[in-house]
Amino acid sequence: MKLRTDAEHNARMKKVQAAQAKKVASKTIEKGLVIVHTGPGKGKTSAALGMVVRAIGHGMKVGVVQFIKGAMTTGEKAVLDAFPDMVEFKPMGEGFTWDTQDRARDIAVTREAWSEVKRMIADPSYKMVVADELNIVLRYDYLPLGEVLEVLSSKPGMTHVIITGRNAPEGLIEAADLVTEMMQVKHPFRDQGVKAQAGIEF
Repeated sequence: MKLRTDAEHNARMKKVQAAQAKKVASKTIEKGLVIVHTGPGKGKTSAALGMVVRAIGHGMKVGVVQFIKGAMTTGEKAVLDAFPDMVEFKPMGEGFTWDTQDRARDIAVTREAWSEVKRMIADPSYKMVVADELNIVLRYDYLPLGEVLEVLSSKPGMTHVIITGRNAPEGLIEAADLVTEMMQVKHPFRDQGVKAQAGIEF
């Protein structure tokens, strides 16, 4: 393969720059997005919380409701609680569904968490709302998908809503503006017998 000279490289990059500038200039719509992080790979909540940090940096008020997490202490809560004027962080779950073993209780807890998500979405002072692992409770039919889609369709126009959890239902994927599927290639818990670790998993 022939290596480009500096002059050839610079000429090529100028063309790429011009094409990119034209593409960016053609995008004129600004709106609050419905974002879904799903798939079997690790990183769905981590990616959402990264966006929360970014939003805080832009002075945006954020609400985070966790549908499953809540039974254990997490590093993210400790950090985000340091910004009480910017973030309302509510871990409302009672643990994994296979641990709780009580469907009626799980549904009741889901309803409480969903009420908080709806409250935050309806309040235009929240510029971003994270419904962490909402996909899990949708998968187990603890909450009707139609109800979720109705709330999303009537949210304030500039509010971003991020929904995480594996197995996102098709209807939610269709309604979303941005969907990312995390694929698992390798995981130490599965492949090496390494337990969940602070700072990595929670």
